Amino acid sequence: MNVYFNVKVTNVKRDSLVKMKMADGPVILRRNRPGTKAKDFCRWPDEAFEEMDSTLAVQQYIQQLIRRDPANIDLILKMPDAQDEGVWKYEHLRQFCMELNGLAVRLQNECHPETCIQMTATEQWIFLCAAHKTPKECPAIDYTRHTLDGAACLLNSNKYFPSRVSIKESSVAKLGSVCRRVYRIFSHAYFHHRSIFDEFENETYLCRRFTQFVTKYNLMSKDNLIVPIWEEENAPGESEA
Repeated sequence: MNVYFNVKVTNVKRDSLVKMKMADGPVILRRNRPGTKAKDFCRWPDEAFEEMDSTLAVQQYIQQLIRRDPANIDLILKMPDAQDEGVWKYEHLRQFCMELNGLAVRLQNECHPETCIQMTATEQWIFLCAAHKTPKECPAIDYTRHTLDGAACLLNSNKYFPSRVSIKESSVAKLGSVCRRVYRIFSHAYFHHRSIFDEFENETYLCRRFTQFVTKYNLMSKDNLIVPIWEEENAPGESEA
């Protein structure tokens, strides 16, 4: 499955995006060179948000915090002072969609059209796919692909999101519908592919972060947050003898 939201950088601006000239020090290349091994990806020093001189600073800052500690959700979601809230929410949602591709790839191993013929969560929830001219039922894996494709198209749209620095309120209002649709990928994985969900969640904390994000910014109704991610964490343990 493709990974979305690739960033194209012109040669003229590339140096300003990937290099930082430290005082009396070496140039730090903030880019994975061709041939870099996976274990060595993004192994450059952290950079203060205030020193990130790029239109992609918010994305770079969020990704830096995730690499440092994906379990530190409070820190990852803490918006820097004077940061535009609309841009902050937008960049987080882009990041969620990029990371959800990883879950979608794993689901392909057992979420087949023959077995998961509908996009469902619990028995009370059957989701219609909005990628069609008239919304209709889709096999769960197709729904997942269509949803991530649709999110990528919207979030990369020059019509609604022409800038990564400031975003119109009318465009920010569209983020809630994207959140509702992509959350269904979490819910299907949790209720129908639990082992895959747990393995992915233990590595990324993505559903926890997403749930806290949409709750913090009121992007989804709590009634629709059906994955009991907080209940499981807050469940009382066995009493000590």
